[in-house]
Amino acid sequence: MSRNQSATLPIAWITLRILIILNWIYGACVLAILTYSFIDEPFLLRALKLGSVSENPALVIGIRAIAALGLLAVPLNLAVLKRLMAMVQTVRAGDPFVASNAYRLQAIAWFLLAQQLLSVLIGIIGKSISTPAHPLHLDAGFSPGGWLAVILTFVLARVFAEGALMREDLEGTV
Repeated sequence: MSRNQSATLPIAWITLRILIILNWIYGACVLAILTYSFIDEPFLLRALKLGSVSENPALVIGIRAIAALGLLAVPLNLAVLKRLMAMVQTVRAGDPFVASNAYRLQAIAWFLLAQQLLSVLIGIIGKSISTPAHPLHLDAGFSPGGWLAVILTFVLARVFAEGALMREDLEGTV
């Protein structure tokens, strides 16, 4: 199977398109939670099994802050996914080691860094509003794998930049 006929590229393209749609759905759900927190606080807290405002006054403010930060993740995710799609296009065209992909990877690394910082902030807020009577379990906070992905993406961006420079040098000598 040649490079251009690889089955992974169409699968990657479709997967990225699906992830973009899921990202928008996620954003709509988080926006609904944030909006509903202003409309009917008691119902929201009961639905999340977090007790009442009188038991933990900071709870509603914390949930709103978490939801607002969750909304910030939507454009960050979209930026990463769009850049990955552009990179898949260059691979489809048979030209992945170009400077634009190095820039895309560097931008992705910065977006991943921002996502990690958001996750840590959300984790801190979650821990601060959680109580023994009504614990708030979030999949947020420090993630060694997430931070490793940030470092790896910065390194890959540099590898792509060097690869693009080497390719340009080679083309200039031929």
